Amino acid sequence: MMRVVYEICCGLDVHAKTVVACLVSHGKKEVRTFSTMTDDLLTLLDWLTAAGCTHVAIESTGVYWKPVFNILEGSMEVILVNARHMKAVPGRKTDVRDCEWLADLLRHGLLKASFIPPLEIRELRELTRYRQSLTSELARIANRVQKVIESGNIKLGQVASNALGVSARGMLKLLAAGETDVERMANLAQRQLRKKKPELRRALVGRLTEAQRWVLTELLSRYEEVESAIARVNERIDKELAQHPFVKEAVQVLDEMPGFGTQNAEDVISEIGVDMSAFPSHRHIASWAAVCPGNDESAGKRRSGKTRKGNPYLRTALVQGAWAASHTKNTYLSAQYHRLVKRLGKKKALIAVAHSMLVIIYHMLSRNERFHELGGDYFDRRNQQVLRHHFIHRLESLGLKVTVEECNQAA
Repeated sequence: MMRVVYEICCGLDVHAKTVVACLVSHGKKEVRTFSTMTDDLLTLLDWLTAAGCTHVAIESTGVYWKPVFNILEGSMEVILVNARHMKAVPGRKTDVRDCEWLADLLRHGLLKASFIPPLEIRELRELTRYRQSLTSELARIANRVQKVIESGNIKLGQVASNALGVSARGMLKLLAAGETDVERMANLAQRQLRKKKPELRRALVGRLTEAQRWVLTELLSRYEEVESAIARVNERIDKELAQHPFVKEAVQVLDEMPGFGTQNAEDVISEIGVDMSAFPSHRHIASWAAVCPGNDESAGKRRSGKTRKGNPYLRTALVQGAWAASHTKNTYLSAQYHRLVKRLGKKKALIAVAHSMLVIIYHMLSRNERFHELGGDYFDRRNQQVLRHHFIHRLESLGLKVTVEECNQAA
């Protein structure tokens, strides 16, 4: 017989409109159904409090669990459970059976709680995820602008490195307004683009139709609206960080890493928080973020090492940081990328660097330490003997006789 961990607990099967609750008290079960309106959720809280309920388990279903969590948080221990970790025996599936199964698993301590950051981190997360959606929308609009002008024989994107920079955008606005004087448009070029005026004159000769001009006007207007929205959310994030100095300090610590900027640091902190005690080790956080190799083994054979989906927001921020770090000079992360890319390819090498970055972040936050650069020659220093044998063997394979003499490093 399994040991009972929680004598009074509850399992909640949450949907968009209803919550089915199974309260287990000293072996007795009581099932009730509530709506997800706030007044009904408060009734649910009163019922659980009156019964002396100490722990509640909720299945992580989209965003439907959040209203329930908002009401119950602080009054009892709320455990958010991954749906994959609580599959019941198939057959006769109903909402009542789901909440009963959840309550039974919770009662016997068989559920693993998902990570839920504290309120200040959740507030920051709302803002950073909104900013990421705006950034993605900005990229989609830019791609759409490029398609429209290409359809109208305008080759601005082949001349200007940034087809929506200050100079290029001024030219696009004139094109959308019906301007045909290529000399006037080319004169809007600034800085390095001035050297390309002859090419610009050729690139700006096209056949934009009335419909294409109208669409281009709308896209440019929308692009500026999204840019303004990003500026506003950045201001709001700065205010949010100012209210929580310890979170702001963590962002500044991450900003010191190669490849990381303030925005990347804010994105990562908003997903993992600043308290690393929620993760027993760096291996746990890497597995949670799904930036480490997967484990698919059967009959003693490893079938696949493909990574899981994990947290898409955190993964995106880490991979962006890894890509930027791979282009830095004389850094450990860059050296790691160039060491792995020949064997694994770009994508796997980036995931490996992202994994290393997350491990570094974990230790920096858990130990309250600053970033320490190991240097771009770290792997050479660590593998001096291996490198020595490698290069001697290469020289001997060319028919050369090699004599090695130790030199005085101090000299």
